[in-house]
Amino acid sequence: MGRLTLILGGARSGKSAYAESLALQYAGSVTYVATAQALDPEMLQRIAVHRQARPAAWVTREIPLGVGQALLADPPQAGLVILDCLTLLVSNLLMQICTPAGELDETAAVALVDAEIESLLNAVRQIPADFIIVSNEVGLGLVPPYPLGRVYRDLLGRANQRLAAQASQVIFIIAGIPMKLTPL
Repeated sequence: MGRLTLILGGARSGKSAYAESLALQYAGSVTYVATAQALDPEMLQRIAVHRQARPAAWVTREIPLGVGQALLADPPQAGLVILDCLTLLVSNLLMQICTPAGELDETAAVALVDAEIESLLNAVRQIPADFIIVSNEVGLGLVPPYPLGRVYRDLLGRANQRLAAQASQVIFIIAGIPMKLTPL
């Protein structure tokens, strides 16, 4: 197993930019795993901007679901893998089982997210590369006013905790400033 770095922060805190700055310092090859989906024109534009901003030498793999399985089935040949981001991966999972009215079976959602995180951790353990995983810290804001939002917040929080427990280092970004977290 390589080194796992988990980068957490709020929306627009500088998480992705920091992850990419770490990768630019890396001497070896980089695979960038993107989980965003172009489901509307705005996201299509955002994805295009991100694609153009990445170094041409980086291999980009767009995997919105089943990241761990996809990486194990076709392991990256890079020494460093960036996953950006876990936040969208969990959202993508929930949207698969959510009804059009925004309802979902919480037990099924927990099982789905738990399986995805376990598969991702298996990939981290088995693939001989360092990993940087980017995720939002969603537990610092207001409690979402609707059930789907609360389930999402809870599941992402638990997923972040599971990754942090396995990480070599956890970095929290606030206003573009990275802070290394160390357990007590």
